[in-house]
Amino acid sequence: MTLQSDRWIRKMAKEKKMIEPFHETLVRENEGGKIISYGLSSYGYDLRVSNKFKVFTNVYNSIVDPKNFSTDAFVDMETDRCVIPPNSFALAVSVEYFRIPEDILTICIGKSTYARCGIIVNVTPFEPGWEGYVTLEISNTTPSPTVIYANEGLAQVLFLKGDQPCETSYAKRAGKYMCQQPEVTLPRM
Repeated sequence: MTLQSDRWIRKMAKEKKMIEPFHETLVRENEGGKIISYGLSSYGYDLRVSNKFKVFTNVYNSIVDPKNFSTDAFVDMETDRCVIPPNSFALAVSVEYFRIPEDILTICIGKSTYARCGIIVNVTPFEPGWEGYVTLEISNTTPSPTVIYANEGLAQVLFLKGDQPCETSYAKRAGKYMCQQPEVTLPRM
């Protein structure tokens, strides 16, 4: 597999609508001042997190079970500034919609700005042929509340190109997280 450069990402975003909306440069400021960057980088794309969050709470002593998931474990929030409690986590959804070619595997990793604050974004692949908005898991590993900013960079997506398209893509096997909408998607069985 070969890591793909900004030239390739830009070309695929324009020709194949691989990332929408797509920013051709790294955006570091908006009308409000400095922000956590997002957009095209040298060998990846820094995605943004929207203002839709599901923050873990233990109010109902819910057990977090991927086979029997209870929505009581989360509090839904729409906010520009999400506070994640100490030693807890939240789910969020990307601003960008991704369409991954069948010869590409991506790896989504956290940005160092958040990592230096004790925030870990779960490393996750976007499989060949997958498309949709990305649901992201954000862990606060600190003993203090930590802030996540909506509509700013949260994670970087790296694009790895295989020698040929895969035999069975995520789309061909009708993967359960295909075509996620701009809402947080909970675990599915």
